[in-house]
Amino acid sequence: MNTNDNSFQSLVKSIRALTLLVAFLLGVIVLLLWLLLVGPPDLFSATTNPTGKKKQVADIAKPPVDTFWHAPDTSKIPHNELGERIRYGRKLVANTAYYLGPEGVVAKITNGMNCQNCHLDAGTKPWGNNYVAVAATYPKFRARSGAMESITKRVNDCIERSLNGTKLDSLNREMLALVAYITWVGSEVPKGKSPAGSGIYVLKKMSRPADPQKGKIIYAAKCASCHGNNGEGKKADAATYQYPPLWGDHSYNIGAGLYRLSRFAGYVKANMPFGVNWDTPQLSDEACWDVAAFVNSQPHPNKDISADWPDISKKPSDHPFGPFSDSFPMLQHKYGPFGPIDKAHKK
Repeated sequence: MNTNDNSFQSLVKSIRALTLLVAFLLGVIVLLLWLLLVGPPDLFSATTNPTGKKKQVADIAKPPVDTFWHAPDTSKIPHNELGERIRYGRKLVANTAYYLGPEGVVAKITNGMNCQNCHLDAGTKPWGNNYVAVAATYPKFRARSGAMESITKRVNDCIERSLNGTKLDSLNREMLALVAYITWVGSEVPKGKSPAGSGIYVLKKMSRPADPQKGKIIYAAKCASCHGNNGEGKKADAATYQYPPLWGDHSYNIGAGLYRLSRFAGYVKANMPFGVNWDTPQLSDEACWDVAAFVNSQPHPNKDISADWPDISKKPSDHPFGPFSDSFPMLQHKYGPFGPIDKAHKK
């Protein structure tokens, strides 16, 4: 009887082992089929669900549809002298290099990028560095210059910094057209208001420094196909860029707003890789900060910014150049963490 019991127990154990082995093999087969059909998870992306599809992430909150800004319809541009000026301004934003680039047909005063390379959809895309609140909030005091600024001054800042160029006269035909177009874009916004979707998305700051080496990996995986392995950009033709250079002689200089990590990271979050929208972000917050750190660690044209921020206590925490009104090192002002700096400035 004992012998039979032992044989029966051995048989049960064998069946259990065989069952576990079959279950394991089936699991491996299912996993391999899932990877084959869906692909591996994206390590740089926002959170995914079990099907591998991107979910909307919670760190960009959706505003109510009725309060969200939308650009005015171009068909509403009037057919008169002002309308012609507005239309010309739109052309200048979309095709700046053709008119004002190194081979410009009007003047040769910019680096070959288009305003639209940074101000997406001719400055009308929500959180695409748009012009929505410009007319509603200018003239205004800006701490960077320490003075009241007009829209004209703001446009020339972009030309001199982001386009690394030479400013236009305030009564120049092109300047008047640019101001007319920018004013028209924000014409439906009440004075003093900045509606949801204005400018660049403000990304939550990290508790650690942004890491250029991590950013280099992200850049190679997500950015290089458009902007080039060496940040050189991709030309649409001899005169203009389809995808702008992100560093080097033809990129924005160290005085540009995008040279600050918070501006670059927020811009990437809501717009990059190209084609992404604010409500369907692809990169995690940390990936955006890290890729911003990598890009802004590369060489950019120089600019004399010694007159910027005359009141140094007004410098933002991620302004990467001294002097500073605090004791935090320059490296922390460049890469973070920025929270302790912000906290110290509030005291």
